[in-house]
Amino acid sequence: MEKMNFKGSCLCGSIQYELSGEPVRFYHCHCQRCRKATGTGHASNIMIKPDSFKWLAGESLLKRYKVPEAERFFTHFCSECGSAMPRDVPEIGAIVIPAGSLDHDISLRPEARIFWDSHTEWSCSGDGIKTFAEYP
Repeated sequence: MEKMNFKGSCLCGSIQYELSGEPVRFYHCHCQRCRKATGTGHASNIMIKPDSFKWLAGESLLKRYKVPEAERFFTHFCSECGSAMPRDVPEIGAIVIPAGSLDHDISLRPEARIFWDSHTEWSCSGDGIKTFAEYP
């Protein structure tokens, strides 16, 4: 994958971050938790190594919600506007970046749709991206 050098922020602009490095993965996740967390048919997540990520402003405004029965699923969001924000997931050795929080368009494209067996019938598809029942 190509090296990225971009900034991102929440909807109100109070939280800002930058990333500079080569992405590890870029997936559309169709699991029920990602659908609930985003309110959409899937989450579009870019994973990048922790040393490629830096908070620029507003880190104190981050809130975290962990699904009680989940081994590692949690969300980070802005306490002012509710926007999904990046989260560090040590179990996979990556920062998970909600692609929609980037401030610029990127040429990187998703490489797979994961947890496809959980997708809803109304969710988008038909784009030729590989699908996997769980993690590849």
